[in-house]
Amino acid sequence: MKVSGTKGPVNVASDLSLGDVRPRLSLCDLRVVWPMDFSRRDFLQCALLGGLALRLPHGFHQRTGSPSLASGRTLWYRRPAGEWTEALPVGNGRLGAMVFGGVETERIQLNVDSLWAGSPLDREREVEPGDLAEARQLWFSGQVAEAQRIMQERFMSERLIRSHQTLGDLFIEASSASSASQAPAPEGYRRSLDLGEGIVGTAWTAEGKSVHREVFASALANVIVVRLEAEDALNPALSLARPELPEGSVEYDGSRIIMTGRAVNEGHPGTRFAAVVEARRESGQAQTLLIGAATDYHGDDPLELALSHVEAASRVEYPRLKAAHVAEHRALFDRVSIDLGTSLQAEKPTDVRLGEFRDGASDPDLFALYFQFGRYLLMGSSRPGTLPANLQGIWNEHIEAPWNADYHTNINVQMNYWPAEVANLSECHEPFFDMVDELVIRGRKTARDLYGARGWVAHHTSDAWWFTVPIGRTVWGMWPLGGAWCSRHLFEHWRFSGDLEFLRERAFPVMREAALFFLDYLTEDPETGRLVSGPSSSPENVFITSDGERADVGMGNAMDQQIVWDLFTNLMSAAEALAIRGDEVVDQVVTARDRLQGPMIGSDGRLMEWSRPFGEAEPGHRHMSHLYGLHPGRQFTQEDTPEIMEAVRKSLAFRLEHGGGHTGWSRAWMINFYARLRDGDAVHHHLAELLVKSTHPNLFDNHPPFQIDGNFGGAAGVAEALLQSHTDVIHLLPALPPQWPTGSVRGLRARGGFEVDMVWEDGTLEEASILSLLGNEATVRYGDREILWKEPAGSRRVYRPSLIRPSDYGMQGG
Repeated sequence: MKVSGTKGPVNVASDLSLGDVRPRLSLCDLRVVWPMDFSRRDFLQCALLGGLALRLPHGFHQRTGSPSLASGRTLWYRRPAGEWTEALPVGNGRLGAMVFGGVETERIQLNVDSLWAGSPLDREREVEPGDLAEARQLWFSGQVAEAQRIMQERFMSERLIRSHQTLGDLFIEASSASSASQAPAPEGYRRSLDLGEGIVGTAWTAEGKSVHREVFASALANVIVVRLEAEDALNPALSLARPELPEGSVEYDGSRIIMTGRAVNEGHPGTRFAAVVEARRESGQAQTLLIGAATDYHGDDPLELALSHVEAASRVEYPRLKAAHVAEHRALFDRVSIDLGTSLQAEKPTDVRLGEFRDGASDPDLFALYFQFGRYLLMGSSRPGTLPANLQGIWNEHIEAPWNADYHTNINVQMNYWPAEVANLSECHEPFFDMVDELVIRGRKTARDLYGARGWVAHHTSDAWWFTVPIGRTVWGMWPLGGAWCSRHLFEHWRFSGDLEFLRERAFPVMREAALFFLDYLTEDPETGRLVSGPSSSPENVFITSDGERADVGMGNAMDQQIVWDLFTNLMSAAEALAIRGDEVVDQVVTARDRLQGPMIGSDGRLMEWSRPFGEAEPGHRHMSHLYGLHPGRQFTQEDTPEIMEAVRKSLAFRLEHGGGHTGWSRAWMINFYARLRDGDAVHHHLAELLVKSTHPNLFDNHPPFQIDGNFGGAAGVAEALLQSHTDVIHLLPALPPQWPTGSVRGLRARGGFEVDMVWEDGTLEEASILSLLGNEATVRYGDREILWKEPAGSRRVYRPSLIRPSDYGMQGG
């Protein structure tokens, strides 16, 4: 018999009673491999240990063919993953898995979106009515440190460990540990992820016999599917393990392993969960494993739900399961294709390509692969009805994940969704809107209790229980702009989709209440007479006051002002689109926006981050919050604010000179900034830096550690370089990197309801084909040329540069 834990196998004499297993291994970590003639008594003893394994019968057959190396859509490797950040992800939005591709032992790490510790808590502090006014008066009088002390002591709530957690690991062992060291080395080993099909494949040959595995997460069947095929018998054994298993057990039920338990962190019990692994015995040389999992997050019985998914899937033969999955996956993935050029590098394993790219090899297709991988990850971690993608999407091997794998609203969760609309995955945006709806409910109480304000507010982070209070230290937590930033995503969805019902029923009410909060919260700066927000941080940054003190709360910080301007502007646009007249909140917003403190340029020509000329404690800080108006906002543009754009350039240069962009998501933001500045060479430089300095072998973003927002931000940056529409102009190839002289893209979306295909050669647009989905009027721009057109919905028009008339950006061709 073999007993193994997470730190490796332990050999135990075959006649040793299970009751004699030494307690030096955590019981909830144990995996026990047992023969098919195991007695009921032995089964019961194993169940008490918290770990079971099921040995599969002989019988496999050879798989023929191999995954294609289609441009920009296949990751592949010549060896199994040695680390989690080398494994390959699959996901259907609700379930996720990381596939290691082991030969003797395969590890498949499992996740469920709603497996969270914790529960809803009332976390608002008891604040006296005059506390906010006192802090503001102190700040304006120059007593910044004292104002910050009041905000810390009276407004901030405790940070709690309530993390998204791993479901556990499925292990597939091909042979006993004693024979593993004698097994022949595999030949022709290949581990791959086909982004277009959403399937991870592992294949090799041993002693002339081929072996193949496939893993995918079916959104239709709500299960993860594992297919085992071989020419020769592998006699595999299955086992489930988890680092911790509070209130749980692992049991064998006929052809199934069933694991139940609860997510708990430091006394914070959360969702109960269940996982079911069913081994489907088939004739011939093949086996199919079906993995179902669920929690009680939505009030369901998790075991009943997981069993129902597995039982439904078990009635469908594997070829039909796979075909249905591929068809559903392609219906989303194939909306966009991209070709940025190729080279011999594209034929090499992905980890080799990354290594050689770091050494200077040219590999334009690697950028296309990275872009499509970002789209794939969004499809895998965010689907209608699921929780939104968290800091790790859905893929998390921890009980206490870095930063709890939660939802940081001071850029990270928003960055997760930057590619959703432009990359033609609008449905994947929906879980974010659901999150905002939940934040609104909790945020009304926070607005009332902390600030005595109407409307709703959310601060810098939340979790699956949707708290909206400021937590931890003021430097990151005293920032009541998270909800306002989130609300722009609903507005942007309308701009892309033209869905007036969505705007009327969902987006406008959310934006109106967010604006209502700021109408109450804004106050007049006695020095300027302008309306300002605060006291608040400029996310996670620190300044030096005139008397040399380090502080982090300000009044009228640049990001606050830009987000409020953005919110007010979007609400006004929404009211106009809905023909709303006489709404008192909208009318007050129009007046208040004109009184907002606007962007300020310092004596050195840079955009000021704070409303006073404070010193910078961290000149190369990772957050570039004061540039929000450039991206994702639309306050700063080349045509309307050229002086501000020059100050933005100087601010970016200064940050970079002092080490800025050193984290994955920060570098990804740089890409989008330079795309808006129409600097294609800089776009390429920062994309390359993202790949060289902040990318794991499996292309996951290395923050460090792994954090998925860099993947999504990088993908959005590629799209932003090729197509922009934030100014309501369809701008073709606004920041095309010179390193991609020839290429094409199909299926990108533009605001106003347009779908755009483009082909370019020698750095010049050859042809653009634009499909009007809504029949709206459009201005199309390429270089210094523009044309105005309007066609019925469903019509497509082809453009070539010679057909677009010269323009000074103020004149339009007909």
